[in-house]
Amino acid sequence: MIFELQFLSSEIDARAGRLCLPHGELLTPVFMPVGTRATVKGIMNDALEELASGIILSNAFHLYLRPGADLIERAGGIHKFMNWKGNVLTDSGGYQVFSLSALRRISEEGVSFQSPLDGSYHTFTSERVMEIERQIGADIIMAFDECSPYPCDHDYAQESLERTTRWAARCRREFQDDTQTLFGIVQGSIYPDLRLESARQIIDIGFAGYAVGGLSVGESKREMLLALAAAVSALPVDAPRYLMGVGLPEDIINCVAGGIDMFDCVLPARMGRNGTVFTMQGRLNIRNAVYAEDYRPIEEGCPCPACQGYSRAYVRHLFKCGEMLAAILATTHNLAFYKRLMQDIRQAILEDAFSDYAADFLGGYLGGTYEK
Repeated sequence: MIFELQFLSSEIDARAGRLCLPHGELLTPVFMPVGTRATVKGIMNDALEELASGIILSNAFHLYLRPGADLIERAGGIHKFMNWKGNVLTDSGGYQVFSLSALRRISEEGVSFQSPLDGSYHTFTSERVMEIERQIGADIIMAFDECSPYPCDHDYAQESLERTTRWAARCRREFQDDTQTLFGIVQGSIYPDLRLESARQIIDIGFAGYAVGGLSVGESKREMLLALAAAVSALPVDAPRYLMGVGLPEDIINCVAGGIDMFDCVLPARMGRNGTVFTMQGRLNIRNAVYAEDYRPIEEGCPCPACQGYSRAYVRHLFKCGEMLAAILATTHNLAFYKRLMQDIRQAILEDAFSDYAADFLGGYLGGTYEK
């Protein structure tokens, strides 16, 4: 991996960069569509090549359970298995393991858990997760971490982040594949002092890139931004910074302003499948009756195939009939919206005009039509 910081905003911490990986170059800030099980739901990969910016995210936990990391390795790695020419980042599965709640047990060694698929028992350790991610063959892989629950008290968050640090050190020792890039993960719940402490500990271990995990799990926006600012304040300027699982447009704007380079979120596809579409004027629920005879595209001026070929009235009709094409068109538009958003953000940074762009965007997006 090569990361080049190309421009820093003169007013805030927004930054534009270039990230070179084995399957192509990424221009940051970048949004990664989520293909948890080696697919972005409802989108063929030839279309995804146009809708993604050269990278998607998959999940080691889910791929380990089905179809299995051994099978993916025998298929030639995840790129060949899913016929994807771009880059892939795999989450270690820490968040998924800890979301199992009653089905898992934490120890210093790792986490023992029961599969939600068939009830079988498994153990994830730092070493085992590194082996699973090596077998899957993603370009960027994540260290195994403990995602502390929200809410949790300061003492538990402290204990959790220290365990994450010890696991991260074991991941770093186990990691040997120079064709992959390993990122460390900062934890610490909502507590700024712990976020700062965790960032310093993870930096001391030494990774090619740094992620901030365990946010957008129920805390307020203010708590999220304060915790993020504390973590980012300690992260190296010359390494990519990745905020995990945060993806509302307004959050992306605010977190780019705070110095974040990489984002992922399930929202574009998940909300598209449920009939919610993103526009520069706000979100629309395309199922609503007001669109029954609205023959405009989902968003005027959007170049995506859904907007170029179909009307709001037609997409609404498809949803009402339960047709698969409805989710495909809405998801196609949402992914195109996110790609366009990130391109506009990057251009504004390069022009050193991000603050003005952010104010204009948020004024139109949050002040526009918002329908639940």
